[in-house]
Amino acid sequence: MIEQAVAPGVTAQKRGPRSVVTDTWFVFWREMLLPMRDPFSLIFSLIQPLVFLGLFGPLLGSAVGAPAFGGQSTLQWFLPGVVVMIALFGTSMTGSNLQYELMTGSYERILATPLSRSSLMIGRALKEWAPLVLQGLLISVVCIPFGFVFYPLHVVLGLVILGVFGIGLGALSYALALVSQNKEWIFWGVQQTLLFPLMILSGIMLPIEAGPGWMKVASLFNPLTYLVNAERELFAGRIGMDTLWGLVAAVVTAAVGLVVGIRTISRNTN
Repeated sequence: MIEQAVAPGVTAQKRGPRSVVTDTWFVFWREMLLPMRDPFSLIFSLIQPLVFLGLFGPLLGSAVGAPAFGGQSTLQWFLPGVVVMIALFGTSMTGSNLQYELMTGSYERILATPLSRSSLMIGRALKEWAPLVLQGLLISVVCIPFGFVFYPLHVVLGLVILGVFGIGLGALSYALALVSQNKEWIFWGVQQTLLFPLMILSGIMLPIEAGPGWMKVASLFNPLTYLVNAERELFAGRIGMDTLWGLVAAVVTAAVGLVVGIRTISRNTN
């Protein structure tokens, strides 16, 4: 078990690259056991996206009009945005799980093990990838009978890119939880303050082209914008520059998130 405590006075040996990989796998598997033991939580989390697709989608088509969707159907345009929204909401709130561990003392027991500090963050961040991709795939399959044209290879590539983004955002969420431990209101205040502006300025809900000029300029500095454009291009069965920029945005987010997360957890445990 990875929560076995180190005996007093024993100093953990320096961890090599292979040990870090092994430690990361242990942390990843420990985190994955939670959703595996309670799969209904993953299924239940799909209810809100399905409500958006079923109720907001038809209103969107009537209010904006087909030309705003670039010749695509409302569902073909809106579904990728909803899948990105799943990633945004799910991974940005993962730090709340860490806050619960901090309150119950289980996090301190993990720190007592010889696991490398970097593996604690990397393993937790990687855990966000699998449920995220699975949820996106499920909701895409569910929409096929309602007119969604499913391009398997393109959708899988889009979900992999989305998973990379989720790793970075999950790591940033964990870092925020560590910084704001014992002050949960700070975590939720920062999370909610950033969440909705990022979502609106990325064009998830409505075409950003329909907004004023200042919103179009602001969206260019939003990494989520490039991710949404990439998902819409891939879900439409195409691969182009939007896909490339979306991949770059996802990789940069993952790199920044892991660096910030590892430094935060190292500083927090020293």
